[in-house]
Amino acid sequence: MCADTSSSTIDKNHSNKLRITEIFYSLQGESRSVGFPTVFIRLTGCPLRCGYCDTAYAFQGGQWMSLDEVLEDVASCSGSIPRYVTVTGGEPLAQKNCQTLLKRLCDIGCEVSIETSGALDVCEIDNRVIRVMDLKTPGSGESAKNLWENLDCLTRQDQVKFVICDRVDYDWAKQVLNDYKLPERCEVLFSPVHGQQQARDLAEWILADKLAVRFQLQLHKVLWGDEQGR
Repeated sequence: MCADTSSSTIDKNHSNKLRITEIFYSLQGESRSVGFPTVFIRLTGCPLRCGYCDTAYAFQGGQWMSLDEVLEDVASCSGSIPRYVTVTGGEPLAQKNCQTLLKRLCDIGCEVSIETSGALDVCEIDNRVIRVMDLKTPGSGESAKNLWENLDCLTRQDQVKFVICDRVDYDWAKQVLNDYKLPERCEVLFSPVHGQQQARDLAEWILADKLAVRFQLQLHKVLWGDEQGR
């Protein structure tokens, strides 16, 4: 069983540690590996405050854990070394030891992805890691923090995600798609904000404009709603 990492207890000697909100086993709800059983490592803290954020509980608190402790928890969640591991947040790259965690997960044979806002440098991430980078739309309230240089580092294994709040966001995302020729760089995902943007409308816009993007819903929202640790 995964460790309970909801405590706010802080180890002051944390130079080689990570602050963890939760480690849990669930189905991947988004991205290319949607539906696969996956271990999620949710790091604490985020420099952004998106208006639709559904993980604000990860902004603070958490528990300091050594890298070895994290890896032990990852194995205990699935009963063995899992095939899929996703490092998420918050914003995982806000913690300096995130890069080392990603490397160690790859070293033990996991297929590793990171969910990142794209507001921090992704170019130094281990090239075995799948980068799922969320370009912030105007509707998020944080589009000014997009680090556009990140797009130059992406490869065909990576994914760029647009979370669409409304038609303005859609048109903005479509322009970015064309300006940066994103489908030639990597896979592109368009996702409606749960409970705000009608999924059917977004699907019909994509079809009408014949966009080379993957439409996706958040599977975990469909199955479990806003339940934490899912």
